[in-house]
Amino acid sequence: MADRRADDTPLAPRRSLSGPTGERTAGDNRRPLSERVSAAVSAAGSAVQQAASSGPSPAGGGTSVGPSGPDSNGTRQTTAVKRPKSTRRARLRLVHLDPWSVMKTSFLLSIAFGIVTVVAVAVVWSVLGAAGVWDSINQTVSDVMGGDSAQSFDVQNYVGTSRVLGFTMIVSVVDVVLITAIATLGAFLYNLAAALLGGVEVTLAEDDR
Repeated sequence: MADRRADDTPLAPRRSLSGPTGERTAGDNRRPLSERVSAAVSAAGSAVQQAASSGPSPAGGGTSVGPSGPDSNGTRQTTAVKRPKSTRRARLRLVHLDPWSVMKTSFLLSIAFGIVTVVAVAVVWSVLGAAGVWDSINQTVSDVMGGDSAQSFDVQNYVGTSRVLGFTMIVSVVDVVLITAIATLGAFLYNLAAALLGGVEVTLAEDDR
């Protein structure tokens, strides 16, 4: 016969589309693509929620009170844990002083100290004169010594304001020279001592405010 195969090998059976797989495939193919994507996303979300809700519970069977724990919806919440702020400290060592900078600084400070000294002496002597201290001293000397020589005695001829201020200015100039020289020499001596002993240790701490 013309439609008979040359060999006796049986034909492969055709797959039937009536089964469950065939029915699901045909139904899915008939659905729009957007609906199939939405269904897949929904199925994945429900699977994640089920896995999170059925996860292992902490030891003892209770809820965890650590930084994170499950809430009523099954999701994990993270809470910020505030750590106590620790004061940072640093240990430093002063090993060298620049003599030139020390000399300039000491010179300016000594000039300021001399000016303050002169002004302070002038104010004190003015207050003593306004309070009548010099007149009282002159009257006391006149009463004690008596005579014409005691009447002409004036204490301001010896400790007057002009003389005291002039002496104070001379002392201030000498102090400027001495303080500057001593501070510079002290810087050299400290550098020598720091080279032998390592210098002065200083601990610095961060301000908590």
